[in-house]
Amino acid sequence: MFSLPLRDNARLEPLEPWHAEEFAAHLDRAREHIRPWVGPAFVTDDLDGARATLLRYAERQAGDGARLYGIRLDGTLVGGVMFTDFSAGSGSCEIGCWLEPAAEGHGVVTLACRALLDWAFTTRGLFRAEWHCRADNERSSAVAKRLGMTLEGVRRQSWPYEGTRHDKQVWAILAPEWQP
Repeated sequence: MFSLPLRDNARLEPLEPWHAEEFAAHLDRAREHIRPWVGPAFVTDDLDGARATLLRYAERQAGDGARLYGIRLDGTLVGGVMFTDFSAGSGSCEIGCWLEPAAEGHGVVTLACRALLDWAFTTRGLFRAEWHCRADNERSSAVAKRLGMTLEGVRRQSWPYEGTRHDKQVWAILAPEWQP
């Protein structure tokens, strides 16, 4: 296993099925905060659901697809980043993130996303990376901007949440635009 330093007290590490108990405890701290902003299948309510999420990502990674990484501050899992979609064949990916409230404002998501993008573009040779977020998620849009992404459009009312449909922004960056 690897552990990539993001800065002095922050590290990026793979999240694997054997992390299920720690991941479930983290989701207990983060669940209500992240629920409006991430897909419903990601926000599980118990240990079995946490294990299922980690297994789903492990299986997809084994097929050279989606991947899931945890962000640790002072050794505690506080959030993460992921390739929600990863296709070497088409040369594209989509990245996403989540954090529990106590970890916001430290810049760790931007650093972790930079690591993912750098790997996708320079190591794997992908050409395009996307970022999707609800249009009213200002924190998420700000990360996309800091990553140098361009807002390509808005998919109107394509994000259902608790009976309301929200607009979704689609951001992207191309390999020639990437500056690690």
